[in-house]
Order: sequence, then C-alpha cells, then structure tokens
Amino acid sequence: MNTEVDSARTLAAEIASEIRRREPTSGVETAVCPPFVNLAAVREVIGGTSIRLGAQNMSDQPPGAFTGETSASMLVSVGCDFVILGHSERRQYFGETDQSVSAKCRAAQGAGIKPIVCVGERLDEREQGREEEVVAAQIRASLDGVDPAGSTEPVVAYEPVWAIGTGHTATPEQAQSMHRFIRKLLVEMWGERAAAEIRILYGGSMKPDNAQELLEQPDIDGGLIGGASLKASSFLAIVDAGLEVTSKF
Repeated sequence: MNTEVDSARTLAAEIASEIRRREPTSGVETAVCPPFVNLAAVREVIGGTSIRLGAQNMSDQPPGAFTGETSASMLVSVGCDFVILGHSERRQYFGETDQSVSAKCRAAQGAGIKPIVCVGERLDEREQGREEEVVAAQIRASLDGVDPAGSTEPVVAYEPVWAIGTGHTATPEQAQSMHRFIRKLLVEMWGERAAAEIRILYGGSMKPDNAQELLEQPDIDGGLIGGASLKASSFLAIVDAGLEVTSKF
C-alpha cells in the first residue's frame, strides 16, 4: 500500500525507461504490481515495453453485489497478466486462508490471469522444525483445483515470514532448500514436466546486495520484490542481477 497516482507514474516511468534500454539482450521477465487505483496509470506508462502488469489481490467472485471488491474481469480490462494471491500480509491482517486463495486462483485462471500464490512459514514454525510441513499444507490447499498447464499456469512465491522486516535473514542455502522442497512437492502433485515449468519466486526481502546469490540457486526462478521495488534504482539493480545470472546459461 504505497504510492499515489503521480508517484506511481513517476516510478513506473523510471523503470520503463531503463527496461527499454536493456530489452535487446534481456533474459529476464519483469512485472509490476501497483495498488488497484494506480493500475490504469501505470499501464499507460509501461505501454510499449516488455514490462507486464499485475495486481496485488482480487476477489474470487464475479462482478456483482460485493462492494469494495475487485473481480478478475476488472483486472483483465485494465491489462493485468498477473495477480498476487495469499500474500503473508493478506493472511496475517485480513484473515485469508488457503481455501480462499484456492478459490481466487481458480477465478484468476478462468479469466486468463496467472496467479502468483504466496506461501511461507512464521519464525515460531521454523524454530519448531515445521517449515516443510507448513509450506506443504499451504501449497496443497492453496493450489487445490488449480490447473498447472496452459497459458495461465500458477507461479509460486515462497516468502519466509520470519525473514521479512524481522532482522532475521534467510541465507541462499536456506532459500534454495525450501525451493527444492517445493519443486519436489509440485512433482508429486503434478508430475515432473508440469513442475519444471512452474516458476518459484523468492519473496523474503530480496535486495540488490543479495539478489544475485539468491537467483543463482537452481530452484529460485525469480523474486517477488517488496520494499526494494519502491526505488527504481534498487529494483533495476535486481533486474540486472537476474540478467547477470541468465547470461551464464
């Protein structure tokens, strides 16, 4: 919940200008997910670039008597390709559950939007050695009934809640260990071919100074960027870290 229309437009313009310069050799897909009220303005600014648009949440219901909500078809009409679902803050402050996330995922796919499904354990759950149990339960329930194939295949974002604004930091090895576990779980659920196609993003305070180390891990396919996305320079530094990693392949 940051930026107003003018500041969102300025931030998006700074990012778009630099992405245009990088595009001839770009091997990194970039998307921005501003607040609902800024979606249309940002879409205008990023038009003509490879940057894709996403939203931070949506309803699982079709248009109708749900005052204050935003439907999948509304997101499509404003040009969204992605929607973030089940973010840890939505779960913590607004009571979202795996079941509600699953319903939203299915609605997003039905409208042709790729859901970015967020999962992750709290500090107390990691200290109890339950991190894999917790994440596995979230993934199985949040992706229940979701189609892994097609143009709207889901994206999984691992956000260790204990590493977001707490002073604790996940090492690249810790992040890779969980991403590898998630990949194996997706193989069990959907088979090797589908699991290999699913992108697993890391969302635990990825910043310019740790992005390359994280992105070099074999099962970390990208980042879900929080605070570092509010400054064009830091966001673009993460894009450049991705470009550096992809240039090695």
